[in-house]
Amino acid sequence: MKHCLVTLAALVVAASSFAQGTVTFHNRIGSVDARVSYGSPTTYADSTIVAQLYAAAPGGTLAPVGATIPFRSTPETGKGYLNTTGIDTTRTIPGVAEGGSAQVKVVAWASSLGATYEAAVAANQGGVGESSVITVATGGGIQLPGQLVGLQGFQVSAIIPEPSIAALGLLGAGLLLIRRKK
Repeated sequence: MKHCLVTLAALVVAASSFAQGTVTFHNRIGSVDARVSYGSPTTYADSTIVAQLYAAAPGGTLAPVGATIPFRSTPETGKGYLNTTGIDTTRTIPGVAEGGSAQVKVVAWASSLGATYEAAVAANQGGVGESSVITVATGGGIQLPGQLVGLQGFQVSAIIPEPSIAALGLLGAGLLLIRRKK
């Protein structure tokens, strides 16, 4: 029995010494209610929009942490909130000790613009948005993951479509006809 207790204590110490800070990637949990809109303040993000957590130790450079999560499409009251059903939302933040603090932000973009936030921004067609950077307390080890307390809702801009070749051709033909009539 004594050997079991010593072994268990050693495992707890070893686990806690290697533990890193964790947070739960939710925009609606506990005191957090940060609904994300799309295109206008009254239209909310749906499954065509994905979000990703960016995080770092205080003073560090924010970088993507974990996989993307789409927003809910149904019910209507669920739009603007992450669709976390069946998804592990615990995110480990490199370089942050359990119980420490981390800087985080949430970025979101139209998934049709690229697989990453950087690709969507580079497309230069709108359809992107991000929250303010907040500092949160992390969990980890034997502590529950921290929550994104202080996260505020934000807006993802509407996609600005590029004109097609046919539309540009029709516009040019119309201008030629107008010029010809003069």
